[in-house]
Amino acid sequence: MAKRDYYEVLGVPRNASEAEIKKSYRRLAMKYHPDRNQGDAEAENQFKEAKEAYEILSDEQKRAAYDQFGHAGVEGNMGGGGDAGFSGFGDIFESVFGDMFGGGGGGNRNRVYRGADLRYDLQLTLEQAVNGTEVKIRIPTHVTCLACSGTGAKSGTKPTTCNTCGGAGQVRMQKGFFSIQQACPTCHGSGAIIRDPCPSCRGEGRVAEHKTLSVKIPAGVDNGDRIRLQNEGEPGGNGGPAGDLYVQVHVKPHTFFSREDNHLFCEVPIDIVTAALGGELEVPTLNGKVLLSIPSETQSGKVFRVKGKGIKPVRGGPIGDLHCRVVVETPVKLNSQQKELLRQFSQTMKDSGMPHHPKTKSWLESVKDFFENLKS
Repeated sequence: MAKRDYYEVLGVPRNASEAEIKKSYRRLAMKYHPDRNQGDAEAENQFKEAKEAYEILSDEQKRAAYDQFGHAGVEGNMGGGGDAGFSGFGDIFESVFGDMFGGGGGGNRNRVYRGADLRYDLQLTLEQAVNGTEVKIRIPTHVTCLACSGTGAKSGTKPTTCNTCGGAGQVRMQKGFFSIQQACPTCHGSGAIIRDPCPSCRGEGRVAEHKTLSVKIPAGVDNGDRIRLQNEGEPGGNGGPAGDLYVQVHVKPHTFFSREDNHLFCEVPIDIVTAALGGELEVPTLNGKVLLSIPSETQSGKVFRVKGKGIKPVRGGPIGDLHCRVVVETPVKLNSQQKELLRQFSQTMKDSGMPHHPKTKSWLESVKDFFENLKS
């Protein structure tokens, strides 16, 4: 079953702020948590769905990947599924609601982020997809800024501890009976201030580059297949692991063959003489040529199967077949002698009284029956 849009699950617009996303999740979590809905499978499914949506949209990098690529961009980023990470109502209360009551530990400056997964659309010829190949791709990426060694501060300087939060990344505010902890408005949760940003990375600590990767394409891949390159996605934050790169395969249309699963299909034109008398015809395959034996009285549209000349499945199994559909061609640009010979040939067929055109006869009878039925 297809997953619902994460924004739809949480009931928030696509431009929703982090606070709006968290607020909506709190409401859904309180409503559907299994501890509050014992034995209600529907409520449990809605809780899991909301938890999955929040897990993605509350993370800046995962949300960016989801906004760009949809569910395909965040596959493999999910937690264990189900109630993983929340064994009881107290766990989710601490995780989602803890920042309202002074919980949740320190700020975000030490939080480790897994890098976002990336997608690359790769165009292949049918021959490359069937036989396998190795290609080089060039993709954009971010690397640690060498000028500042990733600190974001200009060479010779370093970030200074935020005076507002004392480096904690969060500040505590008293509201009535509650002590509320929130991200520091000065350093935005980092715990440090960069007063003199690095000119190379403008304080980001990393710079955009391109890298070239070699991708091995296994034989038999098809449209929609994906090849995963582990740790070749966006780099993680604060030393976190990099995401993965998914190479999406797109096979270009072929001038002669079409593909369905592991079988190949093609159309082969034959002349009227070969169709009537029979003969042999040389047809191409993706691995050479084969002789196709054409029996006499072959009709246009007949399909001949050449066993084992299709595609070997990428995940194993028997090799597919080549299906050749013959198309009888009508002669064109005839000279006067050829036309006269055809008229004589046609007359001999009429004089013989033999059913040389069985399909035409049955078709004419069907037409006659059709009009008779209209009159009645």
